[in-house]
Amino acid sequence: MKGKKFIAPGAWFDMVYPADWSEFEDGEGSFLFYNPDKWTGNFRISAFRGNDNYGKECVDLELRENRQSRILRIGKMDCAYSVEQFTEEDGVYENHQWVTGSADVAFEISFATKAGDPVDVARNIIESLHVRHIGVKYPAEVIPVRLSEILQIDEAFDWVQEEVKQLLKKDFRAEEEDVENMQRLVESGKLNPKKRDAWIALGITLCVILANEVEGMEWRTLVDGNREAPVMVSVDDELTLIDPMKLVWSRVKAGEKVDLVEIYKEIL
Repeated sequence: MKGKKFIAPGAWFDMVYPADWSEFEDGEGSFLFYNPDKWTGNFRISAFRGNDNYGKECVDLELRENRQSRILRIGKMDCAYSVEQFTEEDGVYENHQWVTGSADVAFEISFATKAGDPVDVARNIIESLHVRHIGVKYPAEVIPVRLSEILQIDEAFDWVQEEVKQLLKKDFRAEEEDVENMQRLVESGKLNPKKRDAWIALGITLCVILANEVEGMEWRTLVDGNREAPVMVSVDDELTLIDPMKLVWSRVKAGEKVDLVEIYKEIL
């Protein structure tokens, strides 16, 4: 299936979902996807890790305990499938549920949609599911930005904005002129050279400013081994990747002088 690739935080599993869908905030450990422009259903997925045969055990347990469930094969996965109807003010809906898994990972999946609507899109996502095994080194990948990285970007920007405001008593609008104010924060000596997150926050904020000033810059998520981080690309040349960690923190770690104004000019 063509679409967007999602690699779950912690790299437990990956899947492909429709290109016109997006990820939205849900409960802890659960990932929610749907089309924000033309709603066709809410797709939720949660993953759990256990013993070597955990996936099959969860399917068997669901079949025993849920009398409405039946075995269903999707791609290479055996699923315990059931469906329930529920009513909202604007009509009747169906909640389709699948419990499936492979090796030591089990999945709980649901797709809520209007009663009678097709569920092919959910089945296609399930068919694309791939369990990532512990100890296997997977190649680095750049995927559509995940909600977890969006939250990291927002937190980093808010921290830099607040630090600059406190130091200089000035507004911070994420414009090019704010880079000089960020440099004054660096030169103030307030930032501990060992505080990795603070320096990465400066790199992320430089990229936020770049995205505001330069058309066609977009965030992505880099998954490389144990590292999962926001990076920036140009939509016209996605091979050119700007890594916020390398912009500032790598220089600090190497004992180099940090000149944010010069760094910003380099990435323009």
